[in-house]
Amino acid sequence: MNNEIFEMADRLKAAKEHKKELDAQVKEVNAEIEQLDLALSDAMAEQEVERFSRNGSTFYLNTRLFASPAAGRKDELMQTLKDNGYGSLVVETVNANTLASFVKEQKAANGDEIPPWLAGVVSAYEKVTVGVRKG
Repeated sequence: MNNEIFEMADRLKAAKEHKKELDAQVKEVNAEIEQLDLALSDAMAEQEVERFSRNGSTFYLNTRLFASPAAGRKDELMQTLKDNGYGSLVVETVNANTLASFVKEQKAANGDEIPPWLAGVVSAYEKVTVGVRKG
C-alpha cells in the first residue's frame, strides 16, 4: 500500500476521534443549558417576570406542551383519533432502518435484485464507508 492510503486513514481516524470529543462537549453543554434554563425559568416565574432584556437579548418565558401516547396505548390512541374525526392526525410510517433491512432481505432472496413489485416504490442505494476500531 502507498503512503497516501495511510495518510488518509490517519486523517479519518483523527477526524472520527475529534468528532467523538466534540459530541461529548455538546452533551456537556446541553446538560448545562438544560440546568440553566430550568433555574432561570423557575427564578423568573417566582419573581413574576415574563420577559426582560439584557446585553441586547430578550429573555422570555415560553410554555410548550409535549404530548405522546400513554404507555402501551398507541394503537388505542390512533383509533380514538380516527373515531372522533381526527384521523388526519394519524400518519402511517415505516422506520428507515426497518425498511433498509427488509429491502436487504428481499434482495438476498431475489438474486441481489429488488423484486419487481417493490422496485418502483422504494429507492435504495449502498454506501461504502471505512470502519475504524482500536486494536
